Amino acid sequence: MTEKRRPHILVTGAAGALAQQVINRLRDDCDLVAVDFREQVYLGDDIPSYCIDFNKRVFEDLFRRYRFDGVIHLGRIQSSQLTRMRRYNANVLGTQKLLDLSHKYGVSRVVVLSTYHVYGAVAYNPALIDEDAPLKSAGLTMDLVDSVELENLANIYLWRYPDLNITILRPCNIVGPGVRNSISTLLSNERAPVLAGFSPMMQFIHIDDMADAIVLAYQKKKKGIFNVAADDWVAFQHALKLCGCKRIPIPSIPPGLSAFILRTLKLKSFPSYLMNFFKYPVVIDGRLFAREFGFTPKRPLKEIFRYYRENKKPV
Repeated sequence: MTEKRRPHILVTGAAGALAQQVINRLRDDCDLVAVDFREQVYLGDDIPSYCIDFNKRVFEDLFRRYRFDGVIHLGRIQSSQLTRMRRYNANVLGTQKLLDLSHKYGVSRVVVLSTYHVYGAVAYNPALIDEDAPLKSAGLTMDLVDSVELENLANIYLWRYPDLNITILRPCNIVGPGVRNSISTLLSNERAPVLAGFSPMMQFIHIDDMADAIVLAYQKKKKGIFNVAADDWVAFQHALKLCGCKRIPIPSIPPGLSAFILRTLKLKSFPSYLMNFFKYPVVIDGRLFAREFGFTPKRPLKEIFRYYRENKKPV
């Protein structure tokens, strides 16, 4: 009897903690190849790992060699990283190359990680934002244009090439051990700046739960766009208090003063667009993903905040 072939899956963004969590969940049942354009990481003798720019010709050699069945694209570069042009090349042009190669070489499953930031933070956002809401962030700040274009590009391929079975995920704030994004950095510090007079509602999802969500999304071929979030939220300043942070009020105007204080607190990596997310609530509706994929987060907010409270980093 012929042994069933294990699926070959390409995972991008392999240097990140989230991608490594996903890899650990899939490695027993799949043959994985890990890629990151920032650095090469060792993930075990059984997982080939490459440091490759998606826009280089050598990237196509991986598709010829491994004949991938699926792609899990977690390699989106945050707005605090690289210059705007290099970020655009990586996020937009690199994703286009990835999707073109996926179509060319017969990939039948693609999961793309986006972000809830594409909705934009404005005073007139609805109380609960579903997947049909317009993406306002590109009109608010140039720092998020590449994130919106990345998702628009994936959406075009979703409808143009239905054989790719593309699922786009828009998670809320991903936090927890190993996460190095801006919000996790903020929760980790002993002191945290807050905008005086503002404490918007926020959502958080533990990295373990997000990795579970990505694996579920890959395993169930339900293409489309899905918010990923728990059904609870908390005021931002209260979240900082629960994390054991000393809150440092700063004025929201003029903008230059806020940036100066952030630098003083050694929080230089904070992108300017996040200031609006510290003003206005952006609460997303994750019920569609929960229903379609049978997803229920296991890590409650109190566990997330306890981790940060017990692992404080002095500023």
